[in-house]
Amino acid sequence: MELSNLLSKTEFAHEELAFLLSLKGEERQALWKKAAEVKNAVVGSNVYFRGLVEFSNICSKDCLYCGIRKSNEKVVRYKATDDEILDSCRFAWENRFGSVVLQSGELSSPAFVKRVDNLLKKIKQLSNNELGITLSCGEQTLETYRRWFESGAHRYLLRIEASNRELYYKIHPDTPAHSFEKRVEALQFLRETGYQVGTGVMIGLPFQTLDDLAGDLLFFKKMDIDMCGMGPYIEHEHTPLFAHRYFLQTKQERFELALNMIAALRLLMPDINIAAATALEAIDPNGRKKALKVGANIIMPNLTPCDYRKEYFLYEDKPVLLENSVESLNELKSNIIDVGFEIGKGEWGDSKHFRHRKNKP
Repeated sequence: MELSNLLSKTEFAHEELAFLLSLKGEERQALWKKAAEVKNAVVGSNVYFRGLVEFSNICSKDCLYCGIRKSNEKVVRYKATDDEILDSCRFAWENRFGSVVLQSGELSSPAFVKRVDNLLKKIKQLSNNELGITLSCGEQTLETYRRWFESGAHRYLLRIEASNRELYYKIHPDTPAHSFEKRVEALQFLRETGYQVGTGVMIGLPFQTLDDLAGDLLFFKKMDIDMCGMGPYIEHEHTPLFAHRYFLQTKQERFELALNMIAALRLLMPDINIAAATALEAIDPNGRKKALKVGANIIMPNLTPCDYRKEYFLYEDKPVLLENSVESLNELKSNIIDVGFEIGKGEWGDSKHFRHRKNKP
C-alpha cells in the first residue's frame, strides 16, 4: 500500500488498518505525525484531566487476565469510605480538573448500586454541580444505568477488551457471568440511556493478531463510541493468562503497537476523546506524554487514596502515581505544557463526537 495515499484517507478498510498497525521505523513516524496533525486540527491542543478514584477492588468477575479477579486470593480487598472518595473528588474540583472517574471492580448488588447513586449526588453537591463524572463500574442493568445517569453521571467506560468473540473467550471464562453478548448489550444500554459511551481493548494479548486489532478499531467505529481507553496488555503472575506469557511480544513492542492503535484510531474517528492510559507508563516512564503526541487528549491523574493504590493491582509493574498533591500535579501539568499542549482547566472536555451526534436531526 502507498502510505502517503493511505494517510490522506478518512475511511479505512480492515486490511488498511492492519497495515497501519504493522508500521515500523520511518513509516511509523509518519503515521504518528499525521495523527498528531489530525488531532490538533479536529479536537485541538487541549488536554483534559479526569481525576481517577479506584474506590474498590472487590469484583464478582473472574477475567483471566486481571489481577483483582474474584479467584485471586492473594489480593487484599478494600472499599474506600465515602469520605475518602469525596475528599479525592474535592481535590479534583479545587484544582480545576473538570471531571472525575469513579472506577471499581464489577458488582451489581442493590447495596452497591445505591452507594454509587448516593456518591454521585454528593459529588455534584460538593462541587456545585461543576465536576463532570465518568463511571467505570462494569455491566449493569438498563435500570441501573438510568438511575446513575439521572443522579449525575454522564460518561461511562466499559471496555470490551477484545471485540473478536473467539479471542474474548480466550481471556474470559465461558460462563453466563462473562458473556460477550451481554457485554455488547451493556454498551447499547449505555447509548440508549444517553451517556457518552467509552470502550477499549488490551493491545498485545496472547493469541491476538493485527487483524484482531484492526477489527477492534472497526468495532469502535460501528458502535459509534464517544471515547476510548486502551493500553498495552501487561501480564500478572496470579492470573491464568500468565501461563501464556511466552507467546507475548516484548513490552516495548506492545508499547509501540499501542501508540500505533491510538494513532490509527485518531485517523478513523478524529473527533472522539482518547485517553493516554496509565498502563503505558508501566513500560515507559514518559508513556502518557508519548500517547498525547500521537493522538490522545485525555489524562487521568490517579487520585485514589494512597493506602489503597497498591491493592488496585490489575497488572504487573502498575505505576503507583502520586498525583493527589499540589506539587505532583503541578509537575504533571508542566510536563504536559513542555511538550506543547494546554490544560483544559475546569472544563468537562466533552467528546466533540458526542456533541455532533447529539445535534444530528
